Amino acid sequence: MSVDLPQRQARFSAQARLRALQAEIMDLILERELESGDPLPTESELSAELGIGRNTLRESLKVLQALGVVEIRHGFGMFVAPSNFDALTDGLTFRGRLSLRHEGKEAIQLVDVRQALESGLIGDAMDVMTPDHRQAIEQTVQRMEAAAQRGEGFADIDEEFHRQLFEPLSNELLSNLMSVFWKVYRKIHAEVGGDTANLMETAAIHRDIFSAVQSGDKALASERLKRHFDGIRDQLAKLTAH
Repeated sequence: MSVDLPQRQARFSAQARLRALQAEIMDLILERELESGDPLPTESELSAELGIGRNTLRESLKVLQALGVVEIRHGFGMFVAPSNFDALTDGLTFRGRLSLRHEGKEAIQLVDVRQALESGLIGDAMDVMTPDHRQAIEQTVQRMEAAAQRGEGFADIDEEFHRQLFEPLSNELLSNLMSVFWKVYRKIHAEVGGDTANLMETAAIHRDIFSAVQSGDKALASERLKRHFDGIRDQLAKLTAH
């Protein structure tokens, strides 16, 4: 059954009001300088302060909980949620999987974003990379090569390699975003059911990236990372082709 215009307008108006209310609650958290784990005012206090009914408040709080802003502990109260990227992972995974119906455009765009982050920041990471960091990365490459020689997949080792490259930056947000992109790509790859790439070739690509890092050649390291992600993008394009 089709929905007439007044009904659609009313629905969109209600959604706009809920979004505005969610923004008010987030502003309240910031204005009171609450930190992760701090308790929020009670439902009664929030309802009175925001001038809304409890049902409307609860609806907004459920959305904020899903977004990872608020944590509701039944019997204990409401708290500012700790850092959690699960909602972002789930949302991007859904959008990427949905895009597989249309040649995987959004899935490939996610690879574009990750490529830009890694190739753009590798020089900064190299500036603060210690000999211990480089030694740890080389050991990871060796583990990758050994797995490839045994004919074993090494997705976890691959993820560790990329994490280690940027660990020297001590950028928690970057680490979390890279983890999100990795999880999303894994799920998308599983969705399309693609074959595993040539293991020895993949290991060699990572050896080449590390060699550029080891030599201190920032431009070459950036270029090799770009080419690595070009390969991932091409693989996705082939897997999603109809």
